[in-house]
Amino acid sequence: MLATFAATSVAAHTGPWGAGFGWAFILVPILWFLVIGLIIFLIVRSRRRFWAHAAPEGSYGPPWMRAGASAESTLAERFAKGDIDETEYRARLEVLRANRPNA
Repeated sequence: MLATFAATSVAAHTGPWGAGFGWAFILVPILWFLVIGLIIFLIVRSRRRFWAHAAPEGSYGPPWMRAGASAESTLAERFAKGDIDETEYRARLEVLRANRPNA
């Protein structure tokens, strides 16, 4: 009985490459694709989690894509800090509003 079981097991694991590899030869590349995919997934997830915690309330995403950090708000902050004067602020604001993509 044990000899029959052993012979059946060897016959089941024999593939076109002979005894040894069999179907496991295909599983090695699949395993590496899964491992690399898992690493990429974890990196993307950690970056999104970092951006969600670092963002101000009501915004999400990387700093250059947040809704709160528009060009007009940046210009208004510079004007409020005193980096630019009123004439320069109004000129730049006019250029920004003239070049709006949905205007």
